[in-house]
Amino acid sequence: MVNRIRKAVLPVAGLGTRFLPATKAVPKEMLTIVDRPVLQYVVDEAKAAGIEHFVFVTGRGKGVIEDHFDIQPELEDTLKARGKNAELDVLKAELPPAGGTSFTRQQAPLGLGHAIWCAREIVGDEPFAVLLPDMLMRSEPGCLAQMMTAYEKHGGNVIALEETVPEQVHKYGIVALGEDDDVGVEITGMVEKPKKEEAPSTFYISGRYILQPEIFKLLETTKPGAGGEIQLTDGMKALSEKQRFTGVRFRGVTFDCGAKSGFLAANVAYALDREDIADDFKAELKKLGKDWLKGLVS
Repeated sequence: MVNRIRKAVLPVAGLGTRFLPATKAVPKEMLTIVDRPVLQYVVDEAKAAGIEHFVFVTGRGKGVIEDHFDIQPELEDTLKARGKNAELDVLKAELPPAGGTSFTRQQAPLGLGHAIWCAREIVGDEPFAVLLPDMLMRSEPGCLAQMMTAYEKHGGNVIALEETVPEQVHKYGIVALGEDDDVGVEITGMVEKPKKEEAPSTFYISGRYILQPEIFKLLETTKPGAGGEIQLTDGMKALSEKQRFTGVRFRGVTFDCGAKSGFLAANVAYALDREDIADDFKAELKKLGKDWLKGLVS
């Protein structure tokens, strides 16, 4: 019997320089997909997978994230007074329970591995999930829920996988694949951003992880790797020498909301999926009169 996954770590300390000047005062994680922050979608995915406690690893200028997951009495009172009960219900539904969130600081941008290590005292000695808030992974069931199925069967550590073309493997952490079954595939090796001719496969580590707490000790002694940062992949490679890693081929669509193109694509996809605004949005797109829009709005 495996230990239940109750906690999730969300590293949200990044500066969001690719979205300047928008992110000068607004955290990139709080940029909206239609009318909800990117971060809220990721939290909802984790909730649907059974996560009860969210650990946000923040940095300077990220206080608005903490405010978003808190009660705003003035706003709620105003909504009540104006009879906006639907809006009030939405706010209440997305509010975490008391004690369901924790916030800790990554005081310097030393890499994803370091950000995860910063959550060690809050996570404690239990397995936990990691969700990268830049990666909006759309599916039913959600990506983390798909991974939970593999975790319940195999235990150990679980990572989400997606496939790329050989010419792009140098951009990702690439895995070597072993024995496959109905829920996932055994990971037999990992390499960070390999050359095309050195890549063990075309499957890369995506933005979701289930990790055992022993990763913290390994990250504490992990030396800076690619980009001069402490890489989570390097810590996982060390952990894989002692524990099983299972890869889950993600069944869904991923939007890289850390890139402008992915962020814009997510807005279009989610808007077209909203019954309350889809028709109006299609009408606005048609007004643009571009040939390339015909297939999108037909």
